[in-house]
Amino acid sequence: MPPLTDLAARAGSLAKSVTEATRSLAEASNDLLVQPTVRLGVTGLARSGKTVFTTALVHQLTGLHPLPALRASQEGRLRRARLVPQPDDAVPRFPYEDHFAALTDARRWPRSTDRISQLRLEIDYERKSGWRTGPASLMVDIVDYPGEWLLDLALIEQTYEGWSRETIIAGERPGRAAMAAPWFASLRALDPNQPLDEIVAERASEAFTTYLAAVRAGPEAVATTPPGRFLMPGDLAGSPALTFAPLLLNGPVNPDSLGGLMQRRFEAYKHRVVTPFFRDHFQRIDRQIVLVDVLAAVDAGPAALAELEEALDRVLMSLRVGRNSLLSRFFAPRADRILFAATKADHLHHASHDRLDALLRLLVARSLRRTEAAGAHVSTQALASVRSTRETVVHDGPQAFRAVAGTPEAGESIDGETFDGETEAAIFPGELPERPEAVLEGAVPPGSLRFPRFRPPPVPRDALGRPGRLPQIRLDRALHFLIGDRLA
Repeated sequence: MPPLTDLAARAGSLAKSVTEATRSLAEASNDLLVQPTVRLGVTGLARSGKTVFTTALVHQLTGLHPLPALRASQEGRLRRARLVPQPDDAVPRFPYEDHFAALTDARRWPRSTDRISQLRLEIDYERKSGWRTGPASLMVDIVDYPGEWLLDLALIEQTYEGWSRETIIAGERPGRAAMAAPWFASLRALDPNQPLDEIVAERASEAFTTYLAAVRAGPEAVATTPPGRFLMPGDLAGSPALTFAPLLLNGPVNPDSLGGLMQRRFEAYKHRVVTPFFRDHFQRIDRQIVLVDVLAAVDAGPAALAELEEALDRVLMSLRVGRNSLLSRFFAPRADRILFAATKADHLHHASHDRLDALLRLLVARSLRRTEAAGAHVSTQALASVRSTRETVVHDGPQAFRAVAGTPEAGESIDGETFDGETEAAIFPGELPERPEAVLEGAVPPGSLRFPRFRPPPVPRDALGRPGRLPQIRLDRALHFLIGDRLA
């Protein structure tokens, strides 16, 4: 007979499963029978434009600005969109008003996403056809969270030994070896079987975190090695659950050793940080957009693109995807629409936008096949949530080049010229190859493209001082794919 402690643990796990199933049933019942609701997840890796996307989405819908690719807007069936109180009282509200003011008043990009937040939009519209014609409303719950937290979901199935081994091997890659050298030096000085020492554990964790920060700031830029909370701790800063690191293991660890301490804290991180995020937020998402800064990876070179491809594959493996049936809506909801979006398309002339989309599709090709096989709708799109440039032509003698013009941020430098943040400049960014595989093969040398960081565009105001519409590129197409079917 199993020990009483095991029986108690099983009973607790069963009770939690029943509670989760009951909550899912209640939410699905409300969606199907009372108030139609779409829970939209917005995520992406560092500096991909998550905050800007969410802010622009709310701005375009609440302002009822024309969105030609969103059929309900194009057909004049959108009546009103407004922010209403969000359903989850324990989740911070996405500070839309502050971010919008930053874009329009200060002409600066809002701060990056470093924690989960939420907004609820109520959209009133006219049904186009069907047996229930007439006015209707749709609730859109927007859940904004760092992509690094999503990658942590892969840890749920991993052991401490396996994670340590994979992380150390990743640090030995040619592109990371120099950045990992200080961490490896401290790692080799540690004996997993040495006695417990809290100070030693803290120093090991600090050395590992410093390595993760170096990888994030390095040429690869998009590199993501979990745990994601090490660089975005939020309210967990200083917690023992974030005080662990990989070790060079040669066999089983003694529970009372340094290795045993690290193993326990790794498990604590999984159970107290990763699992609650999955249970309380992630598994309830219906639609998902994953924003990707493909251009930064292109500019960094093939190694960064390979890192990005691996990261995107991990992202999609972490998603619970598939076609929803009536039973799955009640008991195991899945994300049935996934959009991968290459951001900052405004940094390129429109002639390269299809090439940017093709490159992103190539990077997620393996994942797309796996996800579509599960019954989910998956798509890619090149977009700019807020367009910071306009297109122009620059001349070099008899040659004319398709360029973009905007206001580079203060301190940005191109060809020896440093910008002051006030002066507009016309810049030829370069072109992506017609064949996306050529980029992976090194056809675009690192640093050969020009992608300065532009300030947000000036926004005209009406007689009452209210800002007008923020320009965008294909944001309306993204909205149509994500929620257009629910506005039919």
